[in-house]
Amino acid sequence: MASLTSTSTAYAPNARGYYGEFGGAFIPEMLYPNVEELRQNYLTILADPDFQRDYQLLLRDYVGRPTPLFEAKRLSAKYNTRIFLKREDLCHTGAHKVNNTVGQILLAQRLGKTRIIAETGAGQHGVATATVCALMGMECIVYMGSVDMERQRPNVERMRLLGAEVRPATSGSQTLKDATNEAIRDWISNPVDTHYIIGSVVGPHPYPDLVARLQSVISEEMRKQLLEKTGSELPAYVVACVGGGSNAAGAFYHFLDEPAVQLVAVEAAGHGIDSGHSAATSVLGKPGIIHGSRTLLMQDEDGQITEPYSLSAGLDYPGIGPLHAFLGTSGRARFISIKDEAALRAVAELSRLEGIIPALETAHALAALGQLGAGPDDVVVVNLSGRGDKDLETYMKYADQLK
Repeated sequence: MASLTSTSTAYAPNARGYYGEFGGAFIPEMLYPNVEELRQNYLTILADPDFQRDYQLLLRDYVGRPTPLFEAKRLSAKYNTRIFLKREDLCHTGAHKVNNTVGQILLAQRLGKTRIIAETGAGQHGVATATVCALMGMECIVYMGSVDMERQRPNVERMRLLGAEVRPATSGSQTLKDATNEAIRDWISNPVDTHYIIGSVVGPHPYPDLVARLQSVISEEMRKQLLEKTGSELPAYVVACVGGGSNAAGAFYHFLDEPAVQLVAVEAAGHGIDSGHSAATSVLGKPGIIHGSRTLLMQDEDGQITEPYSLSAGLDYPGIGPLHAFLGTSGRARFISIKDEAALRAVAELSRLEGIIPALETAHALAALGQLGAGPDDVVVVNLSGRGDKDLETYMKYADQLK
């Protein structure tokens, strides 16, 4: 199965988990056995025919794949180009996150683990983890920043209904970064029976590669669907929002070695790149180490992490995954930063032109459409990574900007 076992020649990590200068595994000694066990086994397990069979069946019958590739004709008319939406919002649980959690729960079982931990920002990864733990009858603990628990309350209740314990992270900015810190501490304390399902292409090697492979089903389907709908597997642009970057990694994966396809990663500028309230890592970040890997990281002159800001909980992270750091610095991907108000306008636009209410994270990608420079004959694919149900309270709060 190409999405799990193929290697993108130019952009795969090396044996030490580096994409160029980014990646690696910077971990406490107590975590070394856990991470090394995963590193030694993940590719063998992913390639195993029994794993592939179980994973594909769950993707089809439980997640609901393949997700549609929808031609958004009214949106296309507005931007005078041909826009397709990859409908990851139609996955079970409402976002792309479940592609990864289904794969990692099967991996955890094969490693003999009985307890699952996870971190979550917008709550979608937490819900997806709680969902597969319920499916497999495994204990589930999700760490979530206290601030995110308030602004994503519906997802907190969904996780609890699914049987997960949601533990608040009360340090720092009380958002995704801090939830990840707490999950890592838990893993150090429970090294034998616990698997940490990281939700994005971040963390120590092999996680960025593992998560990218599990999410690569998105671009694998895109190529087949584009061929059917347009006569070519290759679009002119693939656009996706980036916090840590799992949906973008999945959307980009099978186009990485296709230089004709422009890859566009869209970050959260918050109140503005230079406002002091932003999460635009590609612009503001410098090389540093966070959560076990070397990547681009927002930090001060002393190397202390700068607190990120975005109205969107899923993009409120001070770094990006090492693959994205490499894609950005090498010039393979173009990065665009979108402010809160532009993302909110994009929510209203898609809702009223196409009858689809996007997640606030996804809205950042949609808000970049006017900056692409796409022509009338170009094909643009936007990865519609999640639906907006979880953000309704935020949308109600900013109702004046959605008119």
